[in-house]
Amino acid sequence: MEHTRATITWNVQGRPVDGASWRALAQRVDREDYGALLAADHPGSTAAPFVALAAAAAVTERVRLGSYVLNLGVRDVLHTAVDVATLDVVSGGRAIAGIGAGHTPAEWAMLGRERPEARARVEACIDAASALRALLAGATVDAPGLHGARLDAPRPVQEPVPMLVGGNNSRLLAWAAAHAEIVAVSGLGRTRPDGHRHDVLWSAADIAAHFDLVRDELVADDRDVQIDVLVQHVEITDDARGAAARLAETIDGLDVDAVLGAPFVLIGTAAQIAEEVERHRERLGITSYTVRESALDAVAEIRGVLGA
Repeated sequence: MEHTRATITWNVQGRPVDGASWRALAQRVDREDYGALLAADHPGSTAAPFVALAAAAAVTERVRLGSYVLNLGVRDVLHTAVDVATLDVVSGGRAIAGIGAGHTPAEWAMLGRERPEARARVEACIDAASALRALLAGATVDAPGLHGARLDAPRPVQEPVPMLVGGNNSRLLAWAAAHAEIVAVSGLGRTRPDGHRHDVLWSAADIAAHFDLVRDELVADDRDVQIDVLVQHVEITDDARGAAARLAETIDGLDVDAVLGAPFVLIGTAAQIAEEVERHRERLGITSYTVRESALDAVAEIRGVLGA
């Protein structure tokens, strides 16, 4: 697939801890022309995404608002559709429905359920995502847990509401490339014993395999979608290799070159990072980056170099 030199989109994944700081973050990303303000979904350990995003909608005008990402494995699809549609209405058509297969065992255990193995989680996620998209489109849906389900009100403003699908499973990425508006490649592998942290898949071979899969699917289906990555670390420094070495020491199996080559890490001077972003666009097709709130000042420097 040939990629134009379109402007890179920058998104922010925020974590609401109090009303004042959350509203201030929403207003900042709106004012500074970020593409989206996104909220995670980990029931029991993070704020409810749609409550937070609705609050953000009230103090913003243009920035998109979405989940990044909903664990559809522990959510009721009909109520999720109502949440997404309501957010779209109160924001004037700015909602993004971000979904994933879920990885945290505690989220199942607290509901008295055992977390399915990866293949079953992915297939259940695809079924739920298909049902969610159909409900938002106004269809009547019969699916696991749904019997003649309809979303008559509220009806979303957007047709369709953009869907973001995040993960690193090959089956899920292929489905996302064929059906979603935003494909978010996570770079995360096996869930570690604490149930929250992950191994990373940042080798050159892993990165090429996952992005090639997405791009091949897009070519086959003649689709042009946003390809996003969730950036785990941003650091402006004159000593990129030294900073990468320190980070590599905390991640099993990675060396300095692997860290510097991964699109999930942005390390170096603002100019060096801008050059790497351009390489990622040409080589991997990445068109958007999602960063954490702590990276905003550094991203402002990078965007200044890019003119984005």
